[in-house]
Amino acid sequence: MSELQKGPADGGPGGPRPGAPTGPGPSNFGFGPGRGGPGGMMGMQVQKAKDFKGTLRRLTGYLKPHRTALLIVLLTAVLSTVFSILGPKIMGKATTKLFEGLMGKINGVPGAEIDFHYIWQILVVLAVLYVISALFGFIQQYVMASVAQKTVYDLRKDVNEKLARLPLKFFDSRTHGEILSRAVNDVDNISGTLQQSLTQFITAFVTLIGVVVMMLTISPLMTLITIVTLPLSFLAIKMIAKRSQLYFKGQQKALGELNGHVEEMYTGHNIVKAFGHERKSVAKFNAVNEELYQSGWRAQFVSGMIMPIMGFIGNIGYVLVSVAGGILVLHKSITIGDVQAFISYSRQFAMPITQTAQIANIIQSTIASAERIFELLDEEEEVLEAAAPVALVSSQAAAVVGKAMKPKGDVSFNHVQFRYKEDTALIEDMDIHVRAGQTIAIVGPTGAGKTTLINLLMRFYELNGGSITIDGVNLTQLRRGDLRSLFGMVLQDTWLFNGTIRDNIAYGRIGASEDEVVAAARAAYADHFIRTLPDGYDTILNEEASNISQGQKQLLTIARAILADPAILILDEATSSVDTRTEIHIQHAMNQLMQGRTSFVIAHRLSTIRDADLILVMNHGTVIEQGTHEDLLAAGGFYADLYESQFSNRKRQDVS
Repeated sequence: MSELQKGPADGGPGGPRPGAPTGPGPSNFGFGPGRGGPGGMMGMQVQKAKDFKGTLRRLTGYLKPHRTALLIVLLTAVLSTVFSILGPKIMGKATTKLFEGLMGKINGVPGAEIDFHYIWQILVVLAVLYVISALFGFIQQYVMASVAQKTVYDLRKDVNEKLARLPLKFFDSRTHGEILSRAVNDVDNISGTLQQSLTQFITAFVTLIGVVVMMLTISPLMTLITIVTLPLSFLAIKMIAKRSQLYFKGQQKALGELNGHVEEMYTGHNIVKAFGHERKSVAKFNAVNEELYQSGWRAQFVSGMIMPIMGFIGNIGYVLVSVAGGILVLHKSITIGDVQAFISYSRQFAMPITQTAQIANIIQSTIASAERIFELLDEEEEVLEAAAPVALVSSQAAAVVGKAMKPKGDVSFNHVQFRYKEDTALIEDMDIHVRAGQTIAIVGPTGAGKTTLINLLMRFYELNGGSITIDGVNLTQLRRGDLRSLFGMVLQDTWLFNGTIRDNIAYGRIGASEDEVVAAARAAYADHFIRTLPDGYDTILNEEASNISQGQKQLLTIARAILADPAILILDEATSSVDTRTEIHIQHAMNQLMQGRTSFVIAHRLSTIRDADLILVMNHGTVIEQGTHEDLLAAGGFYADLYESQFSNRKRQDVS
């Protein structure tokens, strides 16, 4: 497409359409409790998937190409954990040997001494074990990082390609924030889980099994004592989490209100200042902020009690184990080194359980994110291109190949039927025939279907019946890219990207030279103001192009359209944002650009389309009148009423 003024959501013509949501989408200026926050996973509402098994199976499909790497991750995780778990048991032998030598000296046993050589050997073995454990842990993280990034790369690639294949109606029915959240936040959530939580889950599971096995080898009785304390821990966690969840819910509600208020005050800053509502705005912010504070500190305090209570219960188990271990040592059932090792294992016992509980919540959230992504990937796509598309060449391509292949611009709507919703017809039976080089004005009240007609012409939406042809070729027989390259568009809502003014104008034609860019700017009467800027054509526009005026932005988009030299023009009040004198200049430039081209002009001010070859009067999706300006006025119908109402309003304004 030569010059497409992209709408905010979809890359197509701007303006609201039936079924499109209005107003800003959900904002996220604030931050809720994160994974690492105190009690964050214990008290937060966890988003759950509707089909956990199905989504997990589908997400696993993205991991299948990396089976070998995942096997390495599993193996290294097991080895790293096993070598780490063996440490306390071996250390216990050193403690036993030290204790026996010391007690022998105290009791005066002949030849009793501490075997430091044996202890030194034990320490060397321990050092080797821990180094090997760390090495396997490094390999595990390195391989998993590669797997996670490759998996997310494939997922992100599929999402990006899917967005390019989705029809315009998909973007019209969803907020920008919702689409971005799925394409960015949900993918990042999966990335973080694959990178960290998956390996933590494997390590926690292996640690739990290994610790239980090692404790059983030392003393089944003390193992039973340790396991008995688990129900107390689970009961405490359940009671606290239930209470803190209420506070977290209130915190998230207050946070949402605060985010919404901040966004409104930020985007409407000029209005707030103009009407003097600063104090009212600050007062509301303080009230909501106080509510967030009260909910937040209660949520964090209650959820923060989990660790102290878990520590208290753990200490009870520690005391019971110590007493039982001491009794067993006195009866010489086990050695003192085994008691030390067992205490160390009992300390490790609760850690993987807590980690597993946290990771389970994270995985729930991750599967929910994956489900949202797969919902996007399963959306209905655009109708496939024709198997053997007809090749129509744009004016740019014709100039390159040097052949007379430029389309004429004959456009016909033949018994067109269209509806946004299946049960509500918008266009019933539209017949329009436009000859090449004609200027067609489309007028009518808001919601009459003017923009819809342009959407159908550019095949942003598929017809429910009938056909549209260009030079006798049905649009369905053309590639969408070829079709849209025939059009140049200048809309009331400008679209410019972050970059230099030169790049923004040159966007209209690939490979445009410096002279052609400057010539287009002069034809659009933009060259003068561009040269007054500090960096001229190298001036960089910010993301919203707010560092130039609205009128100047419109001049740049018109220059882009002039540079594109399209076969068919679509103009939507292209001069509405400029002053009267500039409008006259631009109108002359547009008149020259429209010479010999089929032009569709969406008009709101009827005085600007008097010279149109054909005026289409639309209402409720139907062309109710068509003809020249004089013919329609003479008919005294809907168009005449619209024109008289605008003319009367203009006279009243002039008098006032």
